[in-house]
Amino acid sequence: MSALLTPASRNAAARSNVSPIIWDGDQLRLLDQRVLPHEVRYIACRGAADVAEAIHGMAVRGAPAIGIAAAYGMVLALRADRDSLERAFETLAASRPTAVNLRWALERMRGAWLKQPDLAVFEAEAVRIHDEDLAQNLKMGELGAALIGPGARVVTHCNTGALATGGHGTALGVIRSAYAKHHIELVYNTETRPWLQGARLTAWELQQEGIPGKLVADGAIAHLMSRETIDWVIVGADRIAENGDTANKIGTYALAVAAKQHGVRFMVVAPSSTFDLRCRGGADIPIEERTARELTEFRGVPVAPEGYDAFNPVFDVTPAALIDAIVCEHGVIEKPNRERVRAVLK
Repeated sequence: MSALLTPASRNAAARSNVSPIIWDGDQLRLLDQRVLPHEVRYIACRGAADVAEAIHGMAVRGAPAIGIAAAYGMVLALRADRDSLERAFETLAASRPTAVNLRWALERMRGAWLKQPDLAVFEAEAVRIHDEDLAQNLKMGELGAALIGPGARVVTHCNTGALATGGHGTALGVIRSAYAKHHIELVYNTETRPWLQGARLTAWELQQEGIPGKLVADGAIAHLMSRETIDWVIVGADRIAENGDTANKIGTYALAVAAKQHGVRFMVVAPSSTFDLRCRGGADIPIEERTARELTEFRGVPVAPEGYDAFNPVFDVTPAALIDAIVCEHGVIEKPNRERVRAVLK
């Protein structure tokens, strides 16, 4: 059993100036990612309902970060009412359906309580989930960086850094680690519509770390690849099926198709908790659809005709055949398929 980190030591180990999740023993404070980069504001959560609202409302996002926040939400719930285990579980599980890390963390916390219903032990389990995620990210950063040669130009989509995880990041963690080895020349990061996580969050994290980056419109990627040499597309994941099919932020599938057309390698970076071996393939992964207003409005200001409808899936599935490598803390799965996924996760 590894030693538990304090918030300060956890942030130092993350090699990042970003602390999106702060547990101080009495409450959970979540960095409100909806107002970045123009404002740094934390939300105080004192119960499971507060955490569920923060997850559903996108104040905290990124599959690993959602799972960590939910684990702490369970602690808050049982501190208030020791008989609230199942109610808290269902409330938090319903907040985002696609990211499997959420249910994984909740099931782990439920199992810990049923095994030993002690609040101190229960809190330690949530902290351990947080610490383990950071350690996994640092390991994945090392493994992924080893695949990237010097002078690389890479594309990343959405936000997969410290803001989306327990620290360091998944896909952005690989980029951080590769940049530290002087292997990254330039990062192109997409806007990531409609919430603009790439424009608001990834650009901010890259700037905080001094990593050279350029913002690119989601629809400009194929054009970029036709004009410039891009070595890798590096993305995270919200759920990976048994056969390697991967659900990630909407637009990832189109990136993978463009990458295949232009001979650009495609890397997915995610911890083992993101794999869902109960899903045989991508067709089994539930895809969250959100309100049309997220497309027809921007921060409450209409950008489409009043009453106009919209199709707003927030994830898509990239077939394993378009993925060159999946990196998790246990190793690298090249040309993923069912047998190779199971061999690494066994």
